Amino acid sequence: METSRRNRARRPRLPEAVPAVLLGALGALVLGTVIGLVTDPSRMVGTTGYVFATGLLLAVGLYGSTFGIDLADLRRDLRGVVAAVTLGVVLKAGIISGVMVLAFDRPEYLVLGIVVAQIDPLSVAALSRDGHMSQRARSLLTAWASFDDPMTVLLTLYVAGYAYTAAGHAGTPSVVGGGTLGYALGLALNALLLAGALLLWWAGGRLWPARRELDAGGARRPATPLAALLVVVMLVLAAANMLMLAVAVAGLFLRTKVFTRPLARAVSSAFLLATALLGLFVAQGVSPAPGVLLGATAFVAQAVVAVLLMPLFVRGLSGRDRFLLGIGQQNGLTAVLLALTLERDFPKTVGIVAPAVVTVNLLHYGAQIGFGCWSRHRSRRNRQPGGVLERLPGRPAGEGDGPPAPPATADGLRSSA
Repeated sequence: METSRRNRARRPRLPEAVPAVLLGALGALVLGTVIGLVTDPSRMVGTTGYVFATGLLLAVGLYGSTFGIDLADLRRDLRGVVAAVTLGVVLKAGIISGVMVLAFDRPEYLVLGIVVAQIDPLSVAALSRDGHMSQRARSLLTAWASFDDPMTVLLTLYVAGYAYTAAGHAGTPSVVGGGTLGYALGLALNALLLAGALLLWWAGGRLWPARRELDAGGARRPATPLAALLVVVMLVLAAANMLMLAVAVAGLFLRTKVFTRPLARAVSSAFLLATALLGLFVAQGVSPAPGVLLGATAFVAQAVVAVLLMPLFVRGLSGRDRFLLGIGQQNGLTAVLLALTLERDFPKTVGIVAPAVVTVNLLHYGAQIGFGCWSRHRSRRNRQPGGVLERLPGRPAGEGDGPPAPPATADGLRSSA
């Protein structure tokens, strides 16, 4: 009886293998799907409240993602980050789009590769604290997820026009909007919001230092209520105008230790709400075959870029970190928002992207859980030799001419002295 209890205690429990936020996300997905079956969420799509709410969720995820980046690691791997958010995004989009067009012979599927080529920063921020990945690799992945959106938008401007024409439509797709001029205007507005936030943060630190709180470099921080108010206002303005690049960069500079715990809770809550929102669209009808292939191809494309491209720009990563970067593809709110933007010009985009997002995340979580189980099993095996050597029978007295074996050390291994 005592032995069976001891064996049960040694078995890995579910919370050790599966993050609690992941279980909550599965529940949120089911809840959102049930709500979507009894309601019609299409009425709220495009409304001011919907656009603002989704923008706020994305802004919270972006700020929380870059808030946790180690700046020293970012400076060291800056070349790798730039390569990931430029060449990496283009390569991933090319692989995914090529597979989808070859598989279904539909030129409009070119845009699908762009939708899922980016990594969702909200998912990364909510689920990247599993302890498997080193701080350096985690900073690289979060920077990758936070700054790949501008390249995604730029690709959309050019590829959507070609795909729209190749599919037999006349004119220009509405998603192009203002084209290059609109893109440049968006960058200017992002820069303006970022400059204003940084200026107010610096001024607040000069006028109302928070109890003489100093960081490692000796820079003053504004008083906590003022700092929190500034960040909240910035997030609201960014959500109202979709100025997400400013939020991502601000997370690198607008920092104070007081934000750490409440921001982690806010990111987890935003992740659960975004997952429930995804469930609403899953319930509206999906295209399983294209969706599953799209998600699986996106997952494989991330592995290709992480294995083939990143070692050219990032040196010194362990094999463990390279593997974890390879399975780091996650999609979520950003993919859904981009799919909704393309739905008007490319019908059924949401019905394909929704199951693709679920497929990508299931593959990611499954790979993470499998890696965690394998890692724990390997660590237990590495500890076993000590116990085995300790139980080896000693040599009978008088057998052999060699000196007596040295005593075992405290950890059960023979001393090499």
